[in-house]
Amino acid sequence: MPVFSSDFLPTMPFRNGYFNTTYRPLFMKDKATYTRKRISTWDRDFFDLDFSFVGSKTLILLIHGLEGSSDSKYMASSVNHLKKEGLDTVCFNLRGCSGEDNLLLSTYHSGKTEDVDFVVNYLLENYNYKNIVIVGFSLGGNLTLKYIGEKGENISPIVKGGIAVSVPIDIGSAEIEMDKLKNKLFMEMFFKTMKNKLLEKAYKFPEYKLDQGKLFKATKFKHLEHLYTVPVFGFESPEDYWEKASSKPHLLNIKKPTLLINAKDDSFLSRECYPYEEAENSKFFFFEETKFGGHVGFMTSFKPNENRWLEHRIERFIKENIQLDIL
Repeated sequence: MPVFSSDFLPTMPFRNGYFNTTYRPLFMKDKATYTRKRISTWDRDFFDLDFSFVGSKTLILLIHGLEGSSDSKYMASSVNHLKKEGLDTVCFNLRGCSGEDNLLLSTYHSGKTEDVDFVVNYLLENYNYKNIVIVGFSLGGNLTLKYIGEKGENISPIVKGGIAVSVPIDIGSAEIEMDKLKNKLFMEMFFKTMKNKLLEKAYKFPEYKLDQGKLFKATKFKHLEHLYTVPVFGFESPEDYWEKASSKPHLLNIKKPTLLINAKDDSFLSRECYPYEEAENSKFFFFEETKFGGHVGFMTSFKPNENRWLEHRIERFIKENIQLDIL
């Protein structure tokens, strides 16, 4: 029954989920230094991978969340912490998220694990690591869980496990939460970049008949899914996308030690995103619900050197629960 009792207990005002969610991106100053490698894809596109090498036999593959990148504060802080612990890292910038638009009309979505599979295979074929661990945040966490679950027993023996943080594992119900007034500010932030990207795609690909009137009026993810995700990726409807992209149905198929950390006060998540039952019925899938933490926050106090609970938790799970080949 791999369900963890959490030791995360922040000071005030970090026990407020909204405060904890916004503090990291607004006030933390984490930056990381990377070596960028651009790789070509099977469908004539590219991925930008940002490496941080220390000469380890273990590589941590990090995947960011919606509209994030390797520059996101949670990515940079994780890279810097893992680097100090002697682990190599690579940040996978999803299509169109590396600072340069990708070449195709299609970019990324919450369930596009074929892209994760391609990157993992590239790393396996071009680098001589003994261990790969996948760490994903929010949307990237959904990709992590779905990928490891889809692969099941067929996953490469070099991939030793995964960690996912603040994940809407049930996309449909999570979108209902995101549509509520409590998340209006966050939605406006997401939509600012997402709408601009869709306008750019419509300009580059005239055959993509974007209804700009509906785009400007869009206030829900479902609206953007009708306009872009469904027609571009070939889903039948937003509901079809939610069902096929969600990682929750794949959790019981996970066959490598994998941890999900979700905060109870995460305003992005529905009650369906706390999979106690799945963890209790799995030997490999671990779940930890923290009382506080917000969405990819997990800040402890105003002292920067004390604000590393999440990074330490990721490190601890790797060391205590994932069997790494160190020979």
